[in-house]
Amino acid sequence: MADKKEKSSEYGKTSFFHSLVKNKMGLLGLSMLSVAVLLAILAPWLAPYDPYAPVQATAADVMAAPSVNHLLGTDENGRDVLSLVLYGTRISLLVGIAASFISLVVGCTIGVLAGYLGGRIDTILMRFTDAILVIPSVPLMLVVIAVAGKSLWNIILVIGLLTWTYMARVVRAQVLTVKERQFVLRARALGIGSLGIIFTHILPQVLPVIFAEATLDISFAILSEASLSFLGLGDPTLVSWGSMLNRAFMRGAVSRGAWWYLIPPGAALAWVTIGLVLLSNGVQEIVNPRLRTHHLFDERKIIALGQPKKQATPPGCREL
Repeated sequence: MADKKEKSSEYGKTSFFHSLVKNKMGLLGLSMLSVAVLLAILAPWLAPYDPYAPVQATAADVMAAPSVNHLLGTDENGRDVLSLVLYGTRISLLVGIAASFISLVVGCTIGVLAGYLGGRIDTILMRFTDAILVIPSVPLMLVVIAVAGKSLWNIILVIGLLTWTYMARVVRAQVLTVKERQFVLRARALGIGSLGIIFTHILPQVLPVIFAEATLDISFAILSEASLSFLGLGDPTLVSWGSMLNRAFMRGAVSRGAWWYLIPPGAALAWVTIGLVLLSNGVQEIVNPRLRTHHLFDERKIIALGQPKKQATPPGCREL
């Protein structure tokens, strides 16, 4: 029996990743995200300059146009923009992954408990989730960061603790469906405890949906950090895409026509965000095949729906 379970689990994993590779949208999103992660890891070796090192710049080096020495120009302090973008990838991905992990842990815990236990506990947890859900997240983040201080870990905690509500509701809906299936009922009849049922039988069935939601949470966390940094509430000692955009607008990059200071961090944000959204949509198509098999996506079926049905010819009569 154990061998059969191991084979079935390995087959399920192989089937999921094989389907993800065959899905063009998911594969494109995974490739875009992989490029960003690779650039973040190799930033110290790829960046031509260290953005944290002191710079001795002249007036000609301030927001200088792209050149051989600076492929994407320089900022208001004479630092290389390409190096800033590469190092900013590290901070943005760190915030996105760490905040998404906090959101995943809190949301999955509340969603699993509410869906599996049900009853009064489900009602209390879901009413608490609704109370957090209706609070505008961005204004609350601004207030908390302004009070707690401009720190990278404060930003991560605030984003993670305010974005778990959608994860909780999605996980609860899936657990409500999975816990009524036959294999869960048989496991309960065999005397397996609640923790064993949750971790062995329910969570493996919900993991693809959790993964799809987590990728969207990473995208939202990256955009939230960029928004906070753009508004001047990011960590001033670190380089991120949002802080680059904040300094570009505050130091007159628009009026001076320094497009090389504005477009690269914005394009990097768009690249990672679009990659995560494509990856999430690809996973959702694998988990829910109805998303790509709906009759409204097939032109032939739409035409067939608009045609009148042909009446059956009574037996013994010829069709005219």
